Amino acid sequence: MAPEEIEALFTRPDGRFSFARWGRPIAPVVFGVEDETLAVVKGAFEAVVALAGHKMAGTDPELGANAMVFFLRDWNELLAVPDLGHLIPDLPALVARLVTAEANQYRMFRFDEEGAIMAAFVFLRMDARMQEESAEALALVQVVQVMLLWSDTAFRDRSPLGLAGGQLILRPEIAGLIRAAYDPVLPAVARDASHALRLFARLETMS
Repeated sequence: MAPEEIEALFTRPDGRFSFARWGRPIAPVVFGVEDETLAVVKGAFEAVVALAGHKMAGTDPELGANAMVFFLRDWNELLAVPDLGHLIPDLPALVARLVTAEANQYRMFRFDEEGAIMAAFVFLRMDARMQEESAEALALVQVVQVMLLWSDTAFRDRSPLGLAGGQLILRPEIAGLIRAAYDPVLPAVARDASHALRLFARLETMS
């Protein structure tokens, strides 16, 4: 990947560069699925976290679980989730916006004092389009999208996934970028686009 391509993956629609990775072990929990799908989602977390060289945990000392994935049939189901309103500011207004937009997915993050990711919330409304996806593809895409603070448009035109020998894989350039992003020599947070050059340099040394 060229430095400009890396920069674009972390540039907001208003032109701001904003990079962040997790600053603590990831403790995922999944709601609204059968045990079989639950295992697929947790397996995706384990695979991508291992790829990054990061850590998972059974619980987060502050939040209990810090990576929450909700599978829903209707956005209004969120209003019935106990205590979710304490974690998501102005939850009724968010639900109203999602209903109006006919959205089928939404992600949000919380950050620590340094700006590193400390929690992620993934909401998936299983409409007809989402149900066409395999559980493996759906889980892997969502986990990739919470591993780093990507731009809103990072994967709009091209999925982070690909096929190799008929097997679903993470595209090699995206896998390499995640590994580079979690290199301990790099900061967990960056607001200057020059960080894209540092990520590019790490990719070069890893290849």
